[in-house]
Amino acid sequence: MPRSVNHVASKARRKKVLKMAKGYFGRRKNVWTVAKNAVEKALGYAYRDRKQKKRNIRSIWIVRINAAVREFDMSYSQFIGKCNAAGITLNRKALADLALNHPEAFKAIVMEVKDATPVSRPDNEPRATRLREAAPAAPAKTSKPKAEKVAAQAAPVAVAETEVVAEEKPKAKKKKAEDTENTEA
Repeated sequence: MPRSVNHVASKARRKKVLKMAKGYFGRRKNVWTVAKNAVEKALGYAYRDRKQKKRNIRSIWIVRINAAVREFDMSYSQFIGKCNAAGITLNRKALADLALNHPEAFKAIVMEVKDATPVSRPDNEPRATRLREAAPAAPAKTSKPKAEKVAAQAAPVAVAETEVVAEEKPKAKKKKAEDTENTEA
């Protein structure tokens, strides 16, 4: 039997990659093996940087909000904490847009938020101290002989195993009964 080669599809694949490599420097634009590697690398960077772009834009929003809030003697973190306390649920994109394009509206939000107290830590004491106070006291230890401890741990396991075995047997019997009924009919 003659060898079957699909030149049409393989040439189309190469053509597609070389089209993506258009504009690259040197052999990267017209030599298949070099262009293929360059395009694969570029697609990897594109995938990574689509995620990176979202991070960069968010950081720009934060910088804009921080700059606008500094005029009212607040820091960005104080402002966001007070926004949450006041129940204002505008996201950073909207806040940055207001700060840049509508300073009066942003000023109104800042004045609304300025007197709010953050809800997350009303007593403003370190988290570690609160956790120590809230932790329950450890129960008093009772000494048991080692044999009793081992027996207490092993007993529930043995019961669980017997229950599983007991449940499996009736299913097997039902299956056999159904098979015999099907063969007789």
